[in-house]
Amino acid sequence: MVVLAAAIISKSGKALVSRQFVDMSRIRIEGLLAAFPKLVGSGKQHTYVETENVRYVYQPIETLYLILVTNKQSNILEDLDTLRLLSKVVPEFSPSLDEEGVTKYAFELIFAFDEAISLGHKESVTVAQVKQYIEMESHEERLHKLVLQSKINETKDVMKRKANEIDKSKIERGKLDKGGFSSTQSMGSMGSIGRMDSGYGNGMGISSGNNFGSGTGFGLGSDVDSFSNKSKGRPSAAVSAPSKGIGMKLGKSQKANQFLESLKAEGENIVEDVRPSVAAGRSAAPPPTDPITLTTEEKLNVTLKKDGGVTNFDVQGTLSLQVLNQDDGFIQVQIESGDNAEIKFKTHPNINKALFSNENILGSKDPNRPFPADQSGDGLGLLKWRLQSKDEADVPLNINCWPSISGNETYVSIEYDASPMFELQNVVISVPLPALREAPNVKQIDGEWRYDSRNSILEWSILLIDDANRSGAMEFVVPNADPSAFFPISVRFTAASTFSNMKVVNIIPLKDGPAPKFSQRTQLVTESYQVV
Repeated sequence: MVVLAAAIISKSGKALVSRQFVDMSRIRIEGLLAAFPKLVGSGKQHTYVETENVRYVYQPIETLYLILVTNKQSNILEDLDTLRLLSKVVPEFSPSLDEEGVTKYAFELIFAFDEAISLGHKESVTVAQVKQYIEMESHEERLHKLVLQSKINETKDVMKRKANEIDKSKIERGKLDKGGFSSTQSMGSMGSIGRMDSGYGNGMGISSGNNFGSGTGFGLGSDVDSFSNKSKGRPSAAVSAPSKGIGMKLGKSQKANQFLESLKAEGENIVEDVRPSVAAGRSAAPPPTDPITLTTEEKLNVTLKKDGGVTNFDVQGTLSLQVLNQDDGFIQVQIESGDNAEIKFKTHPNINKALFSNENILGSKDPNRPFPADQSGDGLGLLKWRLQSKDEADVPLNINCWPSISGNETYVSIEYDASPMFELQNVVISVPLPALREAPNVKQIDGEWRYDSRNSILEWSILLIDDANRSGAMEFVVPNADPSAFFPISVRFTAASTFSNMKVVNIIPLKDGPAPKFSQRTQLVTESYQVV
C-alpha cells in the first residue's frame, strides 16, 4: 500500500487540509483533489472511486470529505483501515467538523496525519498514541521558555525601577518649584501618590444572585505578575497600592516605552503589567467570542500545620453560564463530573432539580423561559458545590520549612512536594522574614526569588509544577532569628483542572436548529492557603 496524499475537502472541492507523503508536485496533488467531487456521483454507496492512475478512498464527515489518494496497486482493505484511523483522529483535534473548525486546527490535523502515515505507509498506532505524540512536550523547549521569560521579567523589573526613579524626581522638582507652600498643602493638592506594585495577585471575583432576571455574575480577572532572579541579593522596594484609593497613577516614561517597544521589535512576547483600580474592584475577564461560555471555578481554602497535618481544607466550586444573544438562551446544559461522593452539589433555585438529579442536565424549570443574555462579562451561576476533607492526601501542595540556628545565623530550608493530581501554574510561596537591612543570602533555589523589603517577605516563584518537578527546595541564610518568625507561610497558585472534574459535554437546544457553539473555562485558584 502507498498513500500518495490525505486530505479533508469540502463538497465543492475546496481543500481545507492536505498532506502528501510521496515525492509528487503540488500542482499534481491539487489537480487530483479538485477532480474528486466530479467523480463522486449522488446516491452511490461505494467508499472508493478509481481513475486510470489513482484510487480515491473516502468517507463523508458531515459536510466534508476525508480522502486518501492511493495508487491502484494498494490493498483496499489496508486503505480502509487507514481511513478508519484518520476518521477517529480528526474529531480529536477538530471539535467542530465544518470548514471553519477544520481550517482553525489545520496544523494539528497535518501533524496527526504525519503520525498515522509515514512515507505512504500506515503506522501501527492507535488514536490515543497519536494524540499523545502530538501533545508531548520538549524539556529543552520548556527550559528555553523559562530562561527567556526570566530575562523578560528581569528587564521589566529594571524598567519599572527606572520609571519610578524618573517620576519621583519629577515630584521632587514640583515640590521645589512651589517653594512657599507647606508639604501638607502640596500633597493635598496632588492627591495620594500611587506606587507601582510588582507583587503577585490573582484579583479573582465572584458575584451571584438569586434569580435569572437579576443577571447573576461571575467575573474573572488576573493581574500580570513579574519576578526576577536576584542573583546578587539586591533588595527591591516592593510597593503596595495606596491605602485610601484615589491616587495619581504613575505613568511610564518615554524612555521606558521606547525600551519596551525595542523588546517587542526583537520578537519578545511582552505582557503589560495591569493592576485593577480601587474603584473598579476587579479586572474584567476577556470578552467571550463564542455565543455561549461556561466557566468552572473552584476556590481553595487550606490551612496546614507546620509539623504536618491539615487544620482546614475547603473547596467551593461554581459553574457559571454566559449567553451573548437572547435567542441562544433556549438551551439545556449536560454536564459530567467525577465520582467523588463527598462533593455536595446545589443548583440555582430556578433550575429543574429532578432533571439534574436523574440526567445530569441543567435546565430551567420553565422550558419557555430562556437563560438571560449578558454581554457585560458577568455570568449566571447554575451550580455550586463544596468539598471538605481532613485527609492530607487531598492537599495539592505540601510545604515543609526547617529553620535551624548556627552561631549568629539562621539557616532556613524549605521544600515543596506537589500531588500528581494537578499541574500547578504561577506558584508563589511567600515566607515572612524578620526585619532585615539587606536581602537574605539565597544559597540554593529551584525557581526564582524576590525580596519584598517593605514587608520583609521572601517570595519564591515557580512558573509551572508538573511531572518534571513535583518536588523542589530552597535554602537561604539570615541573621539569628526566632524560628517562629518564618510563619505563617502563604501560597498562591492556579490550575487548569479541578477537584470535581466538572465538564460540559453537550449543549441541548430547546428549539429547532443546531446547538450553538460553546466554550469552557476551567480554573482552580487559591483563596487562602497557609502553613501555620
